[in-house]
Amino acid sequence: MGKNKAGGTSRPSLLDRWRQRADGLRLETVSLALALRDRRTPWYAKILARLVVAYALSPVDLIPDFIPVLGLLDDLLLVPLGIAALLRLIPAEVMAGARQAARQAPGPESGAGRPGLAMVIFVWLAVLALVVTFVLHLLRRLA
Repeated sequence: MGKNKAGGTSRPSLLDRWRQRADGLRLETVSLALALRDRRTPWYAKILARLVVAYALSPVDLIPDFIPVLGLLDDLLLVPLGIAALLRLIPAEVMAGARQAARQAPGPESGAGRPGLAMVIFVWLAVLALVVTFVLHLLRRLA
């Protein structure tokens, strides 16, 4: 927290609060990923986690994103509700150990996530290449 002009401490800025929330979300996400690898985690929690992740990353939503406000509302409600359900389904001792391991995990500045990022970029480039090839094939047939 910074000091204000009167010499007292000021509230954290909006940007600082967003950074704190993002750090907390990163920690919780890494913790969930680690907890799902634990054999003490129930099978149904693992299935729900895969569904939540698939929905969060899927380009297909229940309500399309191009519909103003409502399109993002499902992402803002369903994904957090899924995460909240997972936190209730995974045993507390498993989550405690996962959170501890997540705090010790290397952060993004270490470069540990680069192979995963490279894989995601590769997949998107492959999909783009397939779409371009398909469109060019259609254009040749129409010409």
